[in-house]
Amino acid sequence: MSKKDPYEALRYREFNIFILVRFALVFAWSMQFIIIEWQVYALTNDPLYIGLIGLMEIIPALGMALFAGHIVDQKEKRNLLALCIAAFSLISFGLFWITSQEVADTWPMKKILYSIYAFVFFGGLLRSFFGPSIFSLVALIVPKKAYPNAATWNSSTWQMARVLGVAFAGFSISWLGENDQMGVHWSLCIVFGLVIFSLIMLFQIKKKPILNPNIGEPIKQSLKEGVNFVFKTKAILGALTLDMVSVLFGGAIALAAVFAEDILQVGSKGFGILVAAPNVGSFLTMLVTAYIPIVKKAGAKLLFAVFGFGLSIIAFGLSSVFWISVTALFFSGVFDGVSMVIRQTILQLKTPDHMRGRVSSVNSMFVGSSNELGAFESGLTAKLMGTVNAVVFGGSMTLYTVLMTGVVLPSFPKLDLTKDMEDHKNES
Repeated sequence: MSKKDPYEALRYREFNIFILVRFALVFAWSMQFIIIEWQVYALTNDPLYIGLIGLMEIIPALGMALFAGHIVDQKEKRNLLALCIAAFSLISFGLFWITSQEVADTWPMKKILYSIYAFVFFGGLLRSFFGPSIFSLVALIVPKKAYPNAATWNSSTWQMARVLGVAFAGFSISWLGENDQMGVHWSLCIVFGLVIFSLIMLFQIKKKPILNPNIGEPIKQSLKEGVNFVFKTKAILGALTLDMVSVLFGGAIALAAVFAEDILQVGSKGFGILVAAPNVGSFLTMLVTAYIPIVKKAGAKLLFAVFGFGLSIIAFGLSSVFWISVTALFFSGVFDGVSMVIRQTILQLKTPDHMRGRVSSVNSMFVGSSNELGAFESGLTAKLMGTVNAVVFGGSMTLYTVLMTGVVLPSFPKLDLTKDMEDHKNES
């Protein structure tokens, strides 16, 4: 067996450009989401309204997910992604404008709040196309033998951008203006600039062929094929279910603004540290996985990682000491990083080229949208049972899901991807 090359995917020029585009987009999106959460809580002082941000994004994201996957499998990937980024730039500019001091001085609070929710809604509609486009494009940039390594670097880039994006968002609110209102406004200007930069860089990647042999296939038949494939492939189904539940019920970070203000009393700077901590843990962990193969006994490792994530969330919920809370969130990120790399590797190795858009759409329904639904769940349960109880409840549900997965899918803990990786190397 040849020695593992931790930089295999990075030896392809277009993949490096793709990583740069991915970094700018995730950094911008992460900044935007955190800034909006802070602004909404500043306007309302109610965690339920934070939860509504997630709900407003998930409704269109879920509603369009399968249709978006069908479109992605039928269209050229680079130009479709460029169209998505261009639309994202309009949303980011709109949020920049709606948070200006002039609007704050002349518009009533409810009108500003509803306008923010409207932009978030259209962002959710757009997001349903982002995931499938990116997932499909990366598979056309690197050869199949580099898929596992590309999945690691792709996930690492996502996490690093999240680390810097959410941390910078938390700090920039207090750095970029005389008050938090102006800090929010100019932070969103940076978001807009990053989106434009990513759009320019994307055109350094050449257009790619459409590998779907069924161009013009009826939508109903196409969607049915994609959904059936996911539910028949137990490795994919198990991975998506685990990640969906952990994100849905373990979304404690959505309540970070409440913890920072009311429980830990550390202000916007402490808020930035809290939201960055899990992403730092994830990023460092995924850098390590570039050197250490995780395909062997992948199922058991994924179960262990999600279980550790649940324990970390419970520890965060019970803590009233800032450094303990940061440590708990850091380790939640460590376990989440392992989970993410394994899940992305399973998807890349188990999905046929012509179905990547549809499978990624189902993945976004299970996992991607559960970030927003998790934010809503956290806000709602915090309103009903209190912030601390809501977080502990979410972590406990994650632990329960790990145990149930082992019972319902007894073959999943035995999942090993070594043979799949060798098969792809031989194909390349």
